Amino acid sequence: MGHADTLLAMGGAFLAAAVLARIGGRIGLPTIPLFMLAGVLLGPHTPGPVLVEDAHDFEMLSALGLVLLLFYLGLEFQVDDLKSGGRRLLTAGGTYLLLNVGAGLGFGFALGWGTREALVLAGVLGISSSAIVTKILVDLGRIARPETRLILGVTVVEDIFLALYLAVLQPVIGGAQGVTETVLQAAKAFGFLMLLAVAARFGTRLIGRLIAVRDNELLVISFLGAAILIAGVSEVLGVVDAIGAFMVGLLLAGTPSGPRIRDLVHPLRDAFAAIFFFSFGLAIDPADIASVAVPVAVAVALTLAMNVAAGLFAARLYRYGPRPAANIATTLLGRGEFALILAAMAAGAGLDGRLAPFIAGYVLVLAVLGPIAAGRAHLLARALKAARSLLPGGRTRHPTGGITASALSSEAER
Repeated sequence: MGHADTLLAMGGAFLAAAVLARIGGRIGLPTIPLFMLAGVLLGPHTPGPVLVEDAHDFEMLSALGLVLLLFYLGLEFQVDDLKSGGRRLLTAGGTYLLLNVGAGLGFGFALGWGTREALVLAGVLGISSSAIVTKILVDLGRIARPETRLILGVTVVEDIFLALYLAVLQPVIGGAQGVTETVLQAAKAFGFLMLLAVAARFGTRLIGRLIAVRDNELLVISFLGAAILIAGVSEVLGVVDAIGAFMVGLLLAGTPSGPRIRDLVHPLRDAFAAIFFFSFGLAIDPADIASVAVPVAVAVALTLAMNVAAGLFAARLYRYGPRPAANIATTLLGRGEFALILAAMAAGAGLDGRLAPFIAGYVLVLAVLGPIAAGRAHLLARALKAARSLLPGGRTRHPTGGITASALSSEAER
């Protein structure tokens, strides 16, 4: 692709993504599936104008988008939320992961696509999208609701799991020869993560002094250089580059410059993350999605069931009624950036070609269904209330003991 062609493609990609996102915003849809849709519509696999013939032409920009996305997530990571949540939050988040990741792993084996593919699908079905979750909470005005802290706490537990999961998954799907090599690569990855974690825990003051600068331009150059450099080192050491960027974000979040960095990186994250999702869409052939429509439908139904079960458990643990339980279950339903990270890893490792279209279809469905379901969580709450009222004696069950249906009705409206 020539210089002029590259500029035309980039400009067209940004504008197409922006137009679709504005249209989707009017009907309450998140931007992630719309950016992907822009790539599908303007890619080589659909009729009409083709903006980019080869998705690899955007490979570097896409990688940068992924690095900035995870770097920002590290900046937003709140260790204090995890500490304040205590054992109850770890139990709720762990149960959510156990149900969803376990169901994803079982589903992957049931498909018969292979063991490595099943491990990828475990993460795809098991981890919700922090970006979509946050957007839903803001758009629906639920930030101040009591269950929102629990929802955000679960995403924090997921983030920790993601870092460990990717460190283990990379050598497994990357073609490590034998158990010994797999263990050695995983140990190297964990060692590097632990080094960054120790730096984040004990080196914040020193790092804060090194990066402290009044000029915003120099600060941007400094944190971008650190995030991209560590991402590159991570890749060399067998850790997913984005996880290295996540750890840098976690490290810088605790410095006095952390709030400024969050403000400065935000527009960069949005712009290049859009290119990441757009680039993923370029590689998708709609005909391939149609060929995996049945597995996608089964996976969506399975995710719905597991989310409701996890939401009910978390609500019971926190002594919440049906309405908060429904909010928890539906808000955490969306899948997005993490699933696409896994899809990119699977494609790079040469895994089953059905994975990419399956993940694309699954993400598209749940990224659209999630906000819609969250906006109508009251319907699920009503169904939960009705189901509880059918218990023997016409009485519902509350975590603190027996309670009448009429009393629970008032709690359901909280």
